[in-house]
Amino acid sequence: MKRFARLFSELDATTSTNEKVEALTRYFDEAPPRDAAWAVYFLSGGKPRQVVKTASLVTLACQMAQIEYWLFDEAYQQVGDLAETIALVLPRGDEPSDVGLATWVEDRLLPLRGLPEEEVAQRVAGYWQELDTLGRFLLIKLVGGGFRVGVSKLLVQRALATHAGIDAKRVAQRMMGYTDGKAMPSPERYEALIAKAEEGVPEQRDEGQPYPFFLAHQLDLPPELFTPRLGPVGDWMVEWKYDGIRGQVVKRHGKVWVWSRGEELVTDRFPEIVALAQQLPDGTVLDGEILVWKDAPDPESGELPDRPAPFSLLQQRIGRKNITRKILAEAPVSFMAYDLLEQGGEDVRGLTQRERRQRLEALLAGTRFRLSPVETAASWLEFAQRRGQSRERGVEGFMLKRQDAAYGTGRTKAEGLWWKWKIEPMTVDCVLVYAQAGHGRRASVYTDYTFAVWSRPPASKEEADAVLAAIARKEPAQPGALQLVAFAKAYSGLTDEEFRKVDAIIRKNTLEKFGPVRSVKPSLVFELGFEGINRSPRHKSGIAVRFPRMLRIRHDKPVHEADSLEQLETLLKL
Repeated sequence: MKRFARLFSELDATTSTNEKVEALTRYFDEAPPRDAAWAVYFLSGGKPRQVVKTASLVTLACQMAQIEYWLFDEAYQQVGDLAETIALVLPRGDEPSDVGLATWVEDRLLPLRGLPEEEVAQRVAGYWQELDTLGRFLLIKLVGGGFRVGVSKLLVQRALATHAGIDAKRVAQRMMGYTDGKAMPSPERYEALIAKAEEGVPEQRDEGQPYPFFLAHQLDLPPELFTPRLGPVGDWMVEWKYDGIRGQVVKRHGKVWVWSRGEELVTDRFPEIVALAQQLPDGTVLDGEILVWKDAPDPESGELPDRPAPFSLLQQRIGRKNITRKILAEAPVSFMAYDLLEQGGEDVRGLTQRERRQRLEALLAGTRFRLSPVETAASWLEFAQRRGQSRERGVEGFMLKRQDAAYGTGRTKAEGLWWKWKIEPMTVDCVLVYAQAGHGRRASVYTDYTFAVWSRPPASKEEADAVLAAIARKEPAQPGALQLVAFAKAYSGLTDEEFRKVDAIIRKNTLEKFGPVRSVKPSLVFELGFEGINRSPRHKSGIAVRFPRMLRIRHDKPVHEADSLEQLETLLKL
């Protein structure tokens, strides 16, 4: 654990990409394979399951530190991170050990599941005695299932490639599926990641292993500059950008695997796609989008839908392990294929986009797979006009893919191969009403905000001011009366300097504290952008938005002029 803690400290202390890669490489040079296997898992986004309840950890920490809960809570308010607060209040340990990361995880943490609470508390208390403050911090993060570190999977792959002296793309291919929770990290799996490869010998893949996803860059140019930047429109394949779950369908040896872009094996959640893929020949891998697309006619028009269902309906399928007939009927899933990565067991990613598309069309002819339609236009300006139809088609804009481009790995620096040309986000002006501290380097700054809109447009400034005065007096809202209704949370979009200024306002205008959350006197209006909106009975507002982010602070707009639920209702109809 000491070696892993030192690595965490080095990664947290720098924003330099090169320094992070160097620190990772040093760790892999020194760590035994059993520890390195788990380090790769955690650093690449593998999520440890929570084995001890957070409340139990806080209670145990207060007992060991011999402090009251109110004092712990005050410390938490200042520190901003629960694991760091626990690590700081605990008395110094007097039984230091050199137990490695793998032993901590496999022999100590995982066996805690299912044990009586008294025994868990006794074991955790003993573990804390063996660690310094940083080691305790990491242990609590792992125990509580909240481990995060400021390093991307791409940097881990670069470090492994440097350590092993092999191509980073080869490491990326081997790592596909490594963080899927169904297979525990092991020395053998780690050694397979960094094994030397003979020149000209094809890479051996696990039976159901997918390929690294190729990702697009965001295109933020006015259409009149497309030709100087991208060249003739005929050099590009243009498709609609669908709002679903990016996935790969793998068919090998008579079996089917379905993978999400997050490298999670989701085969069991989408039996419809498995049934579709049984038509495919062995040695086939498709890239595409998982969508809810109802084939039943519209009850009013009698016509078949020509657009996918909203993403919110697909969300109902994502977290469910038990797929009932009712769910299959209400949210039937389809697969929109748009690329061919393997055919006849051969990796075809090196072929041009044009040739891969031709093969894909021939392969799926006569099957029930949906094939992403290719759009054609005489100019980029014509495409820009057609892009305006995106919301009524249920899509997010266009994908632009160079006809002569191979299928790459990740989001490469070789810009100009794939672009996502998304429509402008929906926007609403809303009021900051709650705040919570961030994580990592922002743990001491309030950066996670909850926003509200008016239940209806205020009749006047005076009516709105009366509501704000009642909030300041901590009076509950009256049913049916004008009020601010929370509808969204966001934590991105502002600069560090803007966050610091808002943090100061929050601290001066705090009304109440609810653990780590502060209610704030409504005084700041923000322009919030989001990709989608849908009805949600789980939210008080009855509405949920997708991918909200702060676009700007509206210092020019008073609170009584913020938007209302009526504006959100209007956006629901778009």
